[in-house]
Amino acid sequence: MSKEQLRVLFIDSTHPRLLEMLEEAGFDCQYTPELSKDEMLAIFDQFDGFIIRSKFKLTKAELDKATRLKFIGRVGAGLENIDVPYAESKGISCFNAPEGNRDAVGEHALGMLLCLFNNLCRCNAEVGKGMWRREENRGLEIKGKTVGIIGYGNMGNAFAQRLKGFGCKVIAYDKYKFDYSDEFCDENQMQELFDQCDILSLHIPQTEETMFMVNDEFLGKFKKPFFLINTARGKIVKISDLVKHLKSAQVRGACLDVLEYEKTSFEDLHANELPEDFQYLIDSENVLLSPHVGGWTHESNIKLSEVTAQKIIDKFA
Repeated sequence: MSKEQLRVLFIDSTHPRLLEMLEEAGFDCQYTPELSKDEMLAIFDQFDGFIIRSKFKLTKAELDKATRLKFIGRVGAGLENIDVPYAESKGISCFNAPEGNRDAVGEHALGMLLCLFNNLCRCNAEVGKGMWRREENRGLEIKGKTVGIIGYGNMGNAFAQRLKGFGCKVIAYDKYKFDYSDEFCDENQMQELFDQCDILSLHIPQTEETMFMVNDEFLGKFKKPFFLINTARGKIVKISDLVKHLKSAQVRGACLDVLEYEKTSFEDLHANELPEDFQYLIDSENVLLSPHVGGWTHESNIKLSEVTAQKIIDKFA
């Protein structure tokens, strides 16, 4: 089948650059993200490609309706809303675009850490109220500390790059990579992170293996109190267990761009299901929260679309 015959359905909204690039390459695109899931399902068998973000999951049931499907382009880093093994078993190529928002995530993780270490949110609020508390807002330095990174792919490497000038020791563990030590970090086993970390940053996908990986047992293995950063996926960290260790000061503070309470689309929280632990996070001065915007910059919006489009074009145009 030639590229002129490949029809692409945009299930989610994206930056217009993606549509533009695919149409320039000869793809026939239908950009109708306003359609409901049922309306989408009714026309799934008419398309050779899907463009998605996180509107809904593509499980076996949905994929079986897409009888012509050849590829799925996920405009983002994670693929957890696609049954990738089943898709690939049907010959469907699955593309994601972590290269598109790696810089945004690296900067956001560092920004959250600097903000927490220097009490900037509290300082801003206090000065706005006419309060000038210097000693109470004495900060911490990254220099001299050991930063551990779990997952040394696009995001982990981007964060390590941005730490290079801070005079800290950076060590990383990645279960599925080997011989990746570089000028930004040293490859280590997980036990070394448990033994050495002052700061731990998570840069791993959400999978069955990583679901609530950071739990009571995991947090209790660290030899000294440490700070936690999570800009990956909310369900990697069990919040009730994190709160337990925040209360005991085993975790000295946390920077959380993602939470286990998020809906699948990441567009909202399950507002009727937020437990007391979430209120504890809100009230804690040593916890910094942001609404899953770590990779959500104006620049990454364009880059994610360009990376996704180029991968599709390279294989199918």
